[in-house]
Amino acid sequence: MRSLVARNSTHIAASPERVFEVLSDPATYGYWVVGSKEIRGADPDWPHRGSRFHHTVGFGPLEIKDSTAVELYEPPRRLRLRAKARPLGTALVTLTLAPEDGGTRVTMVEDPADTLTALIFNPLTHLLVRGRNAESLRRLKELAEDTAA
Repeated sequence: MRSLVARNSTHIAASPERVFEVLSDPATYGYWVVGSKEIRGADPDWPHRGSRFHHTVGFGPLEIKDSTAVELYEPPRRLRLRAKARPLGTALVTLTLAPEDGGTRVTMVEDPADTLTALIFNPLTHLLVRGRNAESLRRLKELAEDTAA
């Protein structure tokens, strides 16, 4: 069922610990995740495995309220999230952090998390998701480098 939908990578001039601090703050997702409109709340143990934050996503007047759950929590190396925006789909998003040249190489891989989502992805959707994720990583970089300064 799982086929690679999108893989993006960037260098961030901040330590893996600093980047993971940004990823560990659910309030930042409203800014750096393209399409996110609002973070409505988070479980007190976020980002530990099984915890969730609740969000509103959408573009223009279309809004969907759903949640994102942590599937894997390995600070400061890896975070895997199950992001839901039903009925549009569910994605598994894995963020991997590795030290690189005085900073961090962040790789984001987004896969469909269910059969229905896998069926709606086609080459055009793949390009749109990769473009969205490239912008999301640019915003994550902005936050992590700003707080590292």
